[in-house]
Amino acid sequence: MSNAVENTENTEKQLQFAVVGSGYMGGGIAQVLALGGARVALADVSAEIAAANYERLLVESDQFVADGLFPAGSTEKLRKNLWPAKDIEEAVANADFIEEAVPEVIAIKHATLARISAAARPDAIIGSNTSTISIADLAEPVINPERFLGVHFSNPSPFIPGVEIIPHAETSAATVGAARDMVHSTGKQTAVVKDVTGFVLNRLQYALFHEAAQLVEQGIATADDVDTLVRTTFGFRLPFFGPFAIADMAGLDVYDFCYKSLQTGFPERFATPKILSDLVAAGKLGTKTGSGFLDVPAEKTAELIAYRNKAYVAMSALLEDLGPAPIH
Repeated sequence: MSNAVENTENTEKQLQFAVVGSGYMGGGIAQVLALGGARVALADVSAEIAAANYERLLVESDQFVADGLFPAGSTEKLRKNLWPAKDIEEAVANADFIEEAVPEVIAIKHATLARISAAARPDAIIGSNTSTISIADLAEPVINPERFLGVHFSNPSPFIPGVEIIPHAETSAATVGAARDMVHSTGKQTAVVKDVTGFVLNRLQYALFHEAAQLVEQGIATADDVDTLVRTTFGFRLPFFGPFAIADMAGLDVYDFCYKSLQTGFPERFATPKILSDLVAAGKLGTKTGSGFLDVPAEKTAELIAYRNKAYVAMSALLEDLGPAPIH
């Protein structure tokens, strides 16, 4: 984050941000933005709650510094850049970017967004941290809806590097670009996805949970054994490679065969995706043919395998150093 912080602080005009909703999620987002170099107003249903959560974030930052999770000087930077506002209107009045992070209830979000858009500058970008509600539905009370979109951080936001960017049909390209630049300035990564139910993150997350829950319900494995398999097999790869990179390395013909095997027991649930069948039919089998979902050149295979092996050994060493999670 340090380079992004330095770059942001070296600009002539310090960006002005506001986070509306100062609880655990909103507070974490405010920390991210303030440590990224922006001046950040924190607002809630009352000045007292905003002030109390501001103090909590400073105490939390001290602990994170002590634990080596935040760099030295982070609490001082938060004191400089983060401030509690008396109300939403004060918080958003001069903001370039506003993030709504109130409870996941559409009526509460609508009321909050109406106040935000009425009090904010007409060119201020407004983001919602919703994880499930349609961005188009949330946009209804927003004045100038072309400046509104989903900016979905994950919990705990100071430590999860990915952010989902979700434009709705009226969101302008300039708004999307500016939102991505803002997130990138904090050192995080973005992915732009369409405004569909569950977006991408939660569709994937809940698809895995749904299958895992059925395995436990049917007595095929215990919850502990499912968690162990996810952590130590395909989940072990996921910090380095997404599902398409993993499929390309395994071989899309192998995936095609495995789908056929799964269909003997679950013909509808594991129907072969057409996008996979089309690639296999075209002879595009992944890294071994130099083309697949990601079109990694075949001559890069040795380098990719070397990286993969180094990454997995490093992950094993990290897990051994950390020890098991304190669950049991």
